Amino acid sequence: MDLILHALIGDPHGVVGAAIKTSTLFLTAAVLFRFTERRTLAEFAPFDWIAAVAAGAIVGRAATASDTSWLSATVALSCLLVAHAVLARLRLVPGIRRFIDPPLKVLIRDGQVDRRNLRHCGLTTSDLEAVLRLHGHPNADGVNLAIFEAKGAISVLRDDNRNDNRKDNEAGSSRSGLGHGPPRRRETA
Repeated sequence: MDLILHALIGDPHGVVGAAIKTSTLFLTAAVLFRFTERRTLAEFAPFDWIAAVAAGAIVGRAATASDTSWLSATVALSCLLVAHAVLARLRLVPGIRRFIDPPLKVLIRDGQVDRRNLRHCGLTTSDLEAVLRLHGHPNADGVNLAIFEAKGAISVLRDDNRNDNRKDNEAGSSRSGLGHGPPRRRETA
């Protein structure tokens, strides 16, 4: 019976220590994150997710580990956040940005879906069609460009000139459509 109680409850002094260490680690992490750059989840780049998961792992592991002190966890968390800040600044250098951020992929060009890029992005035709519907497009026709952005969003650029030309051609107009009409609108999902 003592073995079961020990397995379920453990050392009462260790429980109090874990509660104190967890609380102080949480407060420490909150203070450290206060000094980092603010971003919403929608703006997270892949390296932001890695830093967030790693910070959670450090706090979670150190909070309950009897062999890891608060100071060790704080140093590890501080080093992680400094490395994240340095990497965020290195993204401003174009040559280095190519190695950190994934490249943009064109999914639709002039109404034609690039199925190869769609596969490379891990998207299905149904995924793309759903995004197009969110932007008010029943299909790829009338879409000049759809771009899979570095952060995972899909930007859709409508071809207003192309739609105007279709209407004019149906009405028998002779307008050539060479740069006439309203500017293209950019929509982002």
